[in-house]
Amino acid sequence: MARPPPPAAAAEPKAPPSKHVVAFAVVAILGFVLVGNLLRASSSPTVWSSRIDLPSHTATPMPSSANKNTKEKKSIGSVDINATFADLAAPELKWEEMVEAPVPRLDGAAIQIKNLLYVFAGYGNINYVHSHVDVYNFLDNTWGGRFDMPKEMAHSHLGMATDGRYIYVVTGQYGPQCRGPTARNFVLDTETKEWHDLPPLPVPRYAPATQLWRGRLHVMGGSKEDRHEPGLEHWSLAVKDGKALEDEWRSEIPIPRGGPHRACVVANDKLMVIGGQEGDFMAKPGSPIFKCVTRKEVVYSNVYMLDDGMKWKELPSMPKPDSHIEFAWVNVNNSLVIAGGTTEKHPITKKMVLVGEIFRFNLKTLEWTVIGRLPFRIKTTLVGYWDGWLYFTSGQRDKGPKDPSPKKVVGCMWRTKLHL
Repeated sequence: MARPPPPAAAAEPKAPPSKHVVAFAVVAILGFVLVGNLLRASSSPTVWSSRIDLPSHTATPMPSSANKNTKEKKSIGSVDINATFADLAAPELKWEEMVEAPVPRLDGAAIQIKNLLYVFAGYGNINYVHSHVDVYNFLDNTWGGRFDMPKEMAHSHLGMATDGRYIYVVTGQYGPQCRGPTARNFVLDTETKEWHDLPPLPVPRYAPATQLWRGRLHVMGGSKEDRHEPGLEHWSLAVKDGKALEDEWRSEIPIPRGGPHRACVVANDKLMVIGGQEGDFMAKPGSPIFKCVTRKEVVYSNVYMLDDGMKWKELPSMPKPDSHIEFAWVNVNNSLVIAGGTTEKHPITKKMVLVGEIFRFNLKTLEWTVIGRLPFRIKTTLVGYWDGWLYFTSGQRDKGPKDPSPKKVVGCMWRTKLHL
Protein backbone atom coordinates (compact mmCIF):
# COMPACT_ATOMS: atom_id res chain seq x y z
CA MET A 1 0.00 0.00 0.00
CA ALA A 2 1.38 3.53 -0.81
CA ARG A 3 2.30 5.69 2.13
CA PRO A 4 0.47 9.02 2.62
CA PRO A 5 2.26 12.21 1.52
CA PRO A 6 4.65 13.76 4.10
CA PRO A 7 3.18 16.35 6.45
CA ALA A 8 3.81 20.08 6.21
CA ALA A 9 7.21 21.27 7.48
CA ALA A 10 5.73 23.17 10.43
CA ALA A 11 4.14 19.99 11.84
CA GLU A 12 6.07 17.61 14.01
CA PRO A 13 6.15 14.12 12.47
CA LYS A 14 4.32 11.30 14.31
CA ALA A 15 5.88 7.95 15.07
CA PRO A 16 4.63 5.10 12.88
CA PRO A 17 2.24 2.62 14.57
CA SER A 18 3.80 -0.46 16.02
CA LYS A 19 3.26 -3.92 14.46
CA HIS A 20 1.22 -5.05 17.51
CA VAL A 21 -1.23 -2.19 17.09
CA VAL A 22 -1.78 -3.02 13.38
CA ALA A 23 -2.38 -6.67 14.16
CA PHE A 24 -4.88 -5.78 16.88
CA ALA A 25 -6.79 -3.54 14.45
CA VAL A 26 -7.02 -6.29 11.84
CA VAL A 27 -8.35 -8.78 14.41
CA ALA A 28 -10.92 -6.25 15.62
CA ILE A 29 -12.21 -5.64 12.07
CA LEU A 30 -12.56 -9.36 11.41
CA GLY A 31 -14.43 -9.75 14.71
CA PHE A 32 -16.92 -7.05 13.76
CA VAL A 33 -17.54 -8.76 10.39
CA LEU A 34 -18.11 -12.14 12.04
CA VAL A 35 -20.55 -10.74 14.61
CA GLY A 36 -22.46 -8.95 11.84
CA ASN A 37 -22.87 -12.16 9.87
CA LEU A 38 -24.13 -14.00 12.92
CA LEU A 39 -26.67 -11.27 13.63
CA ARG A 40 -27.95 -11.37 10.05
CA ALA A 41 -28.26 -15.16 10.17
CA SER A 42 -30.21 -15.04 13.42
CA SER A 43 -32.76 -12.68 11.84
CA SER A 44 -33.39 -14.99 8.80
CA PRO A 45 -36.08 -17.78 8.74
CA THR A 46 -34.79 -21.02 10.17
CA VAL A 47 -35.11 -24.17 8.11
CA TRP A 48 -36.65 -26.84 10.36
CA SER A 49 -38.66 -29.98 10.19
CA SER A 50 -41.05 -31.63 12.59
CA ARG A 51 -43.18 -34.76 12.71
CA ILE A 52 -46.73 -35.20 13.94
CA ASP A 53 -47.90 -38.48 15.40
CA LEU A 54 -50.85 -39.84 13.46
CA PRO A 55 -53.36 -42.57 14.17
CA SER A 56 -51.89 -46.02 13.61
CA HIS A 57 -48.55 -44.68 14.85
CA THR A 58 -47.55 -43.06 11.57
CA ALA A 59 -45.80 -39.76 11.06
CA THR A 60 -45.65 -37.16 8.31
CA PRO A 61 -43.04 -34.38 7.80
CA MET A 62 -44.18 -30.77 8.01
CA PRO A 63 -42.93 -28.24 5.44
CA SER A 64 -40.22 -25.83 6.61
CA SER A 65 -41.11 -22.16 6.98
CA ALA A 66 -38.19 -21.21 4.72
CA ASN A 67 -39.71 -23.14 1.82
CA LYS A 68 -43.37 -22.29 2.38
CA ASN A 69 -43.71 -19.64 -0.32
CA THR A 70 -41.95 -21.77 -2.92
CA LYS A 71 -44.13 -24.79 -2.23
CA GLU A 72 -47.35 -22.83 -2.45
CA LYS A 73 -46.51 -21.87 -6.05
CA LYS A 74 -46.16 -25.41 -7.38
CA SER A 75 -48.19 -28.58 -7.50
CA ILE A 76 -47.99 -29.89 -3.97
CA GLY A 77 -47.58 -33.61 -3.45
CA SER A 78 -47.95 -35.79 -0.40
CA VAL A 79 -44.51 -34.92 0.98
CA ASP A 80 -45.36 -31.22 1.12
CA ILE A 81 -48.68 -31.20 2.95
CA ASN A 82 -49.67 -31.65 6.53
CA ALA A 83 -50.82 -34.77 8.29
CA THR A 84 -54.52 -34.39 7.47
CA PHE A 85 -53.93 -34.60 3.72
CA ALA A 86 -50.63 -36.45 3.34
CA ASP A 87 -50.14 -40.12 2.58
CA LEU A 88 -49.86 -42.13 5.77
CA ALA A 89 -46.91 -44.43 6.37
CA ALA A 90 -47.71 -47.93 5.12
CA PRO A 91 -45.97 -51.25 4.46
CA GLU A 92 -44.94 -51.95 0.89
CA LEU A 93 -47.03 -54.52 -0.99
CA LYS A 94 -46.14 -56.46 -4.12
CA TRP A 95 -48.75 -55.81 -6.79
CA GLU A 96 -49.44 -57.81 -9.93
CA GLU A 97 -51.28 -56.25 -12.89
CA MET A 98 -54.02 -58.44 -14.34
CA VAL A 99 -56.17 -58.26 -17.49
CA GLU A 100 -57.70 -54.82 -17.90
CA ALA A 101 -61.47 -54.38 -17.71
CA PRO A 102 -63.34 -54.05 -21.04
CA VAL A 103 -64.09 -50.37 -20.31
CA PRO A 104 -62.82 -47.74 -17.83
CA ARG A 105 -65.26 -46.81 -15.07
CA LEU A 106 -65.72 -43.99 -12.57
CA ASP A 107 -68.48 -44.14 -9.93
CA GLY A 108 -69.39 -47.64 -11.04
CA ALA A 109 -70.58 -50.41 -8.74
CA ALA A 110 -69.51 -53.97 -8.05
CA ILE A 111 -70.79 -57.02 -6.18
CA GLN A 112 -68.88 -60.27 -5.66
CA ILE A 113 -70.75 -63.59 -5.60
CA LYS A 114 -68.42 -66.56 -5.09
CA ASN A 115 -65.74 -66.43 -7.80
CA LEU A 116 -67.47 -63.77 -9.92
CA LEU A 117 -67.21 -59.98 -9.64
CA TYR A 118 -70.18 -58.23 -11.28
CA VAL A 119 -69.21 -54.70 -12.36
CA PHE A 120 -72.01 -52.26 -13.18
CA ALA A 121 -72.51 -48.97 -15.00
CA GLY A 122 -70.28 -45.93 -14.22
CA TYR A 123 -68.89 -43.02 -16.20
CA GLY A 124 -66.63 -43.74 -19.17
CA ASN A 125 -65.98 -40.02 -19.08
CA ILE A 126 -67.96 -37.04 -17.81
CA ASN A 127 -70.10 -37.01 -20.96
CA TYR A 128 -70.63 -40.74 -21.36
CA VAL A 129 -72.05 -43.40 -19.02
CA HIS A 130 -72.15 -47.18 -19.32
CA SER A 131 -75.41 -49.15 -19.26
CA HIS A 132 -74.15 -52.71 -19.04
CA VAL A 133 -72.54 -55.23 -16.68
CA ASP A 134 -69.10 -56.84 -17.08
CA VAL A 135 -68.11 -59.97 -15.15
CA TYR A 136 -64.65 -60.93 -13.88
CA ASN A 137 -63.93 -64.58 -13.07
CA PHE A 138 -61.35 -65.02 -10.30
CA LEU A 139 -60.82 -68.68 -11.19
CA ASP A 140 -59.12 -67.97 -14.51
CA ASN A 141 -58.66 -64.18 -14.16
CA THR A 142 -60.67 -63.29 -17.26
CA TRP A 143 -63.41 -60.84 -18.19
CA GLY A 144 -66.55 -61.99 -19.98
CA GLY A 145 -70.31 -62.47 -19.83
CA ARG A 146 -71.29 -58.89 -20.62
CA PHE A 147 -75.03 -58.13 -20.48
CA ASP A 148 -77.24 -55.04 -20.53
CA MET A 149 -78.92 -53.19 -17.68
CA PRO A 150 -82.58 -52.06 -17.84
CA LYS A 151 -82.96 -48.83 -19.81
CA GLU A 152 -84.59 -47.11 -16.84
CA MET A 153 -81.80 -48.02 -14.40
CA ALA A 154 -79.39 -45.39 -13.03
CA HIS A 155 -75.90 -45.21 -14.53
CA SER A 156 -73.84 -44.11 -11.52
CA HIS A 157 -74.07 -43.39 -7.78
CA LEU A 158 -75.95 -46.64 -7.21
CA GLY A 159 -76.84 -48.29 -3.94
CA MET A 160 -76.31 -52.06 -4.10
CA ALA A 161 -76.42 -55.23 -1.97
CA THR A 162 -76.67 -59.01 -2.47
CA ASP A 163 -77.96 -62.11 -0.70
CA GLY A 164 -75.60 -64.39 -2.60
CA ARG A 165 -77.75 -64.83 -5.70
CA TYR A 166 -79.88 -61.74 -6.17
CA ILE A 167 -78.36 -58.28 -6.51
CA TYR A 168 -80.55 -55.40 -5.35
CA VAL A 169 -79.91 -52.12 -7.20
CA VAL A 170 -81.26 -48.95 -5.60
CA THR A 171 -81.79 -45.41 -7.00
CA GLY A 172 -78.77 -43.38 -8.30
CA GLN A 173 -77.98 -40.87 -11.05
CA TYR A 174 -79.51 -41.27 -14.50
CA GLY A 175 -77.25 -40.01 -17.29
CA PRO A 176 -73.87 -38.21 -17.65
CA GLN A 177 -72.50 -34.98 -16.21
CA CYS A 178 -74.57 -34.05 -13.10
CA ARG A 179 -78.03 -35.12 -14.22
CA GLY A 180 -80.85 -35.89 -11.84
CA PRO A 181 -81.42 -39.02 -9.77
CA THR A 182 -84.06 -41.68 -10.20
CA ALA A 183 -86.15 -43.41 -7.54
CA ARG A 184 -86.37 -46.60 -9.63
CA ASN A 185 -85.04 -49.84 -8.08
CA PHE A 186 -84.29 -53.22 -9.62
CA VAL A 187 -83.18 -56.72 -8.72
CA LEU A 188 -80.93 -58.98 -10.81
CA ASP A 189 -81.12 -62.77 -10.71
CA THR A 190 -77.47 -63.64 -11.39
CA GLU A 191 -78.33 -67.22 -12.35
CA THR A 192 -80.86 -66.35 -15.06
CA LYS A 193 -79.62 -62.79 -15.84
CA GLU A 194 -83.20 -61.57 -15.52
CA TRP A 195 -84.14 -58.16 -14.11
CA HIS A 196 -87.23 -57.33 -12.05
CA ASP A 197 -88.65 -54.16 -10.56
CA LEU A 198 -88.73 -53.26 -6.87
CA PRO A 199 -90.95 -50.58 -5.27
CA PRO A 200 -89.45 -47.11 -5.85
CA LEU A 201 -87.91 -45.15 -3.00
CA PRO A 202 -90.07 -42.43 -1.44
CA VAL A 203 -87.66 -39.89 -3.02
CA PRO A 204 -84.56 -40.29 -5.24
CA ARG A 205 -81.07 -40.34 -3.77
CA TYR A 206 -77.48 -40.22 -5.02
CA ALA A 207 -75.09 -42.90 -3.70
CA PRO A 208 -77.00 -43.91 -0.57
CA ALA A 209 -75.55 -46.41 1.91
CA THR A 210 -77.26 -49.72 1.06
CA GLN A 211 -77.17 -53.17 2.65
CA LEU A 212 -79.26 -56.26 3.43
CA TRP A 213 -79.73 -56.79 7.15
CA ARG A 214 -82.05 -59.20 8.93
CA GLY A 215 -84.28 -59.78 5.92
CA ARG A 216 -84.66 -56.12 5.01
CA LEU A 217 -83.02 -53.96 2.37
CA HIS A 218 -81.76 -50.82 4.15
CA VAL A 219 -81.13 -47.56 2.28
CA MET A 220 -79.89 -44.47 4.11
CA GLY A 221 -78.15 -41.13 3.65
CA GLY A 222 -76.88 -40.22 0.22
CA SER A 223 -77.40 -36.83 -1.43
CA LYS A 224 -80.79 -35.25 -2.04
CA GLU A 225 -82.25 -34.37 -5.43
CA ASP A 226 -79.98 -31.32 -5.88
CA ARG A 227 -77.00 -33.73 -5.69
CA HIS A 228 -75.38 -31.60 -2.95
CA GLU A 229 -77.50 -31.51 0.21
CA PRO A 230 -76.94 -34.54 2.47
CA GLY A 231 -79.90 -36.77 3.21
CA LEU A 232 -80.45 -38.24 6.68
CA GLU A 233 -83.46 -40.43 5.86
CA HIS A 234 -83.32 -44.17 6.40
CA TRP A 235 -85.75 -46.61 4.81
CA SER A 236 -86.05 -50.38 4.72
CA LEU A 237 -87.98 -52.92 2.65
CA ALA A 238 -88.63 -56.59 3.45
CA VAL A 239 -87.25 -58.76 0.63
CA LYS A 240 -86.72 -62.47 -0.01
CA ASP A 241 -85.41 -64.39 -3.01
CA GLY A 242 -85.31 -61.29 -5.16
CA LYS A 243 -88.86 -60.16 -4.40
CA ALA A 244 -90.27 -57.40 -2.25
CA LEU A 245 -92.56 -58.62 0.53
CA GLU A 246 -94.03 -55.14 1.00
CA ASP A 247 -95.43 -52.54 -1.35
CA GLU A 248 -93.84 -49.53 0.36
CA TRP A 249 -90.62 -48.65 2.12
CA ARG A 250 -90.68 -48.29 5.90
CA SER A 251 -89.13 -45.30 7.66
CA GLU A 252 -86.33 -46.20 10.10
CA ILE A 253 -84.20 -44.27 12.57
CA PRO A 254 -82.31 -41.54 10.62
CA ILE A 255 -78.58 -41.87 10.19
CA PRO A 256 -76.58 -39.49 12.46
CA ARG A 257 -74.66 -37.95 9.58
CA GLY A 258 -75.86 -37.92 5.99
CA GLY A 259 -74.17 -37.83 2.61
CA PRO A 260 -72.99 -40.11 -0.22
CA HIS A 261 -69.99 -42.27 -1.10
CA ARG A 262 -69.60 -44.34 2.08
CA ALA A 263 -69.07 -48.02 2.74
CA CYS A 264 -72.04 -49.90 4.19
CA VAL A 265 -71.31 -53.32 5.70
CA VAL A 266 -73.03 -56.03 7.70
CA ALA A 267 -70.54 -57.69 10.04
CA ASN A 268 -71.24 -59.87 13.07
CA ASP A 269 -74.94 -59.14 12.58
CA LYS A 270 -74.37 -55.40 12.96
CA LEU A 271 -75.09 -52.75 10.32
CA MET A 272 -72.14 -50.40 9.85
CA VAL A 273 -71.66 -47.23 7.80
CA ILE A 274 -68.11 -45.95 7.24
CA GLY A 275 -66.65 -42.66 5.99
CA GLY A 276 -68.34 -40.59 3.28
CA GLN A 277 -68.87 -36.90 2.66
CA GLU A 278 -71.32 -34.03 2.90
CA GLY A 279 -71.88 -32.14 -0.36
CA ASP A 280 -71.02 -32.96 -3.97
CA PHE A 281 -70.83 -31.44 -7.44
CA MET A 282 -74.07 -29.86 -8.68
CA ALA A 283 -75.56 -29.18 -12.08
CA LYS A 284 -74.91 -25.64 -13.34
CA PRO A 285 -78.21 -23.72 -13.23
CA GLY A 286 -79.75 -23.53 -16.70
CA SER A 287 -77.15 -25.78 -18.32
CA PRO A 288 -78.81 -27.86 -21.08
CA ILE A 289 -76.30 -30.69 -20.47
CA PHE A 290 -76.42 -30.46 -16.64
CA LYS A 291 -72.75 -29.45 -16.59
CA CYS A 292 -71.09 -30.26 -13.26
CA VAL A 293 -69.88 -27.34 -11.14
CA THR A 294 -67.91 -27.54 -7.91
CA ARG A 295 -69.52 -27.07 -4.53
CA LYS A 296 -68.06 -27.29 -1.05
CA GLU A 297 -67.52 -30.84 0.19
CA VAL A 298 -66.63 -32.07 3.67
CA VAL A 299 -65.07 -35.55 3.84
CA TYR A 300 -65.25 -37.33 7.17
CA SER A 301 -63.92 -40.40 8.96
CA ASN A 302 -66.91 -41.28 11.14
CA VAL A 303 -68.00 -44.89 11.65
CA TYR A 304 -71.55 -45.66 12.82
CA MET A 305 -73.12 -48.95 13.88
CA LEU A 306 -76.78 -49.87 14.29
CA ASP A 307 -77.16 -52.31 17.19
CA ASP A 308 -79.86 -54.62 18.54
CA GLY A 309 -81.64 -51.72 20.20
CA MET A 310 -81.94 -49.98 16.80
CA LYS A 311 -79.81 -47.11 18.04
CA TRP A 312 -76.80 -45.71 16.21
CA LYS A 313 -73.48 -45.91 18.03
CA GLU A 314 -70.25 -44.24 16.95
CA LEU A 315 -67.18 -46.47 16.64
CA PRO A 316 -63.50 -45.45 16.32
CA SER A 317 -62.94 -43.20 13.32
CA MET A 318 -60.86 -44.07 10.26
CA PRO A 319 -57.17 -43.07 10.27
CA LYS A 320 -58.03 -40.24 7.85
CA PRO A 321 -61.24 -38.89 6.27
CA ASP A 322 -62.23 -41.12 3.35
CA SER A 323 -65.01 -40.98 0.75
CA HIS A 324 -65.91 -42.68 -2.57
CA ILE A 325 -65.51 -46.08 -0.92
CA GLU A 326 -68.97 -47.61 -1.32
CA PHE A 327 -67.60 -50.60 -3.29
CA ALA A 328 -63.98 -50.37 -2.14
CA TRP A 329 -64.20 -52.86 0.74
CA VAL A 330 -64.15 -56.57 1.57
CA ASN A 331 -64.80 -58.47 4.80
CA VAL A 332 -61.93 -60.94 5.39
CA ASN A 333 -60.96 -62.84 8.56
CA ASN A 334 -63.16 -60.68 10.81
CA SER A 335 -61.61 -57.53 9.38
CA LEU A 336 -62.88 -54.89 6.99
CA VAL A 337 -60.34 -53.92 4.33
CA ILE A 338 -60.91 -50.62 2.48
CA ALA A 339 -58.80 -49.54 -0.52
CA GLY A 340 -58.37 -45.99 -1.84
CA GLY A 341 -60.92 -43.17 -1.94
CA THR A 342 -60.75 -39.40 -1.50
CA THR A 343 -59.92 -37.28 1.51
CA GLU A 344 -60.37 -33.56 2.26
CA LYS A 345 -59.47 -31.16 -0.54
CA HIS A 346 -56.02 -29.62 -0.40
CA PRO A 347 -56.08 -26.44 1.75
CA ILE A 348 -53.85 -24.49 -0.66
CA THR A 349 -54.60 -25.78 -4.16
CA LYS A 350 -58.26 -26.61 -3.31
CA LYS A 351 -57.96 -29.70 -5.50
CA MET A 352 -59.42 -33.09 -4.64
CA VAL A 353 -56.89 -35.33 -2.87
CA LEU A 354 -57.02 -39.05 -3.68
CA VAL A 355 -56.22 -41.80 -1.20
CA GLY A 356 -53.65 -44.54 -1.83
CA GLU A 357 -53.73 -46.36 1.51
CA ILE A 358 -55.35 -49.67 2.35
CA PHE A 359 -57.07 -49.54 5.75
CA ARG A 360 -57.96 -52.44 8.02
CA PHE A 361 -60.65 -52.33 10.72
CA ASN A 362 -60.30 -55.22 13.15
CA LEU A 363 -63.88 -56.15 14.06
CA LYS A 364 -62.74 -57.88 17.24
CA THR A 365 -60.59 -55.11 18.71
CA LEU A 366 -62.32 -52.20 16.87
CA GLU A 367 -58.91 -50.83 15.90
CA TRP A 368 -57.84 -49.25 12.60
CA THR A 369 -54.45 -49.82 10.96
CA VAL A 370 -52.85 -48.98 7.62
CA ILE A 371 -51.79 -52.30 6.08
CA GLY A 372 -50.47 -51.23 2.70
CA ARG A 373 -50.57 -48.93 -0.24
CA LEU A 374 -52.11 -49.24 -3.70
CA PRO A 375 -49.94 -48.94 -6.83
CA PHE A 376 -51.25 -45.35 -7.05
CA ARG A 377 -53.87 -43.18 -5.37
CA ILE A 378 -57.34 -43.85 -6.78
CA LYS A 379 -61.02 -43.30 -5.98
CA THR A 380 -64.16 -45.41 -6.54
CA THR A 381 -62.20 -48.64 -6.65
CA LEU A 382 -64.21 -51.84 -7.13
CA VAL A 383 -62.74 -54.42 -4.78
CA GLY A 384 -62.91 -58.21 -4.53
CA TYR A 385 -61.17 -61.01 -2.64
CA TRP A 386 -60.39 -64.53 -3.77
CA ASP A 387 -58.06 -67.30 -2.56
CA GLY A 388 -55.89 -64.98 -0.47
CA TRP A 389 -55.67 -62.25 -3.13
CA LEU A 390 -57.04 -58.72 -2.78
CA TYR A 391 -58.19 -57.37 -6.17
CA PHE A 392 -59.25 -53.91 -7.31
CA THR A 393 -60.34 -52.52 -10.65
CA SER A 394 -61.49 -49.25 -12.22
CA GLY A 395 -61.78 -45.74 -10.81
CA GLN A 396 -60.00 -42.42 -11.29
CA ARG A 397 -56.31 -42.36 -10.48
CA ASP A 398 -53.90 -39.58 -9.47
CA LYS A 399 -51.65 -37.45 -11.67
CA GLY A 400 -48.52 -39.08 -10.30
CA PRO A 401 -46.54 -39.74 -7.09
CA LYS A 402 -46.14 -36.01 -6.37
CA ASP A 403 -49.65 -34.91 -7.32
CA PRO A 404 -52.60 -36.56 -5.52
CA SER A 405 -55.29 -34.78 -7.55
CA PRO A 406 -57.45 -36.89 -9.92
CA LYS A 407 -56.72 -37.32 -13.62
CA LYS A 408 -57.41 -40.41 -15.72
CA VAL A 409 -60.40 -42.77 -15.49
CA VAL A 410 -59.00 -46.30 -15.73
CA GLY A 411 -60.17 -49.89 -16.13
CA CYS A 412 -57.02 -51.64 -14.91
CA MET A 413 -57.13 -54.68 -12.61
CA TRP A 414 -54.48 -55.32 -9.93
CA ARG A 415 -54.03 -57.85 -7.16
CA THR A 416 -51.80 -58.45 -4.13
CA LYS A 417 -51.52 -61.20 -1.53
CA LEU A 418 -53.42 -60.18 1.57
CA HIS A 419 -51.91 -61.22 4.89
CA LEU A 420 -54.06 -60.47 7.95
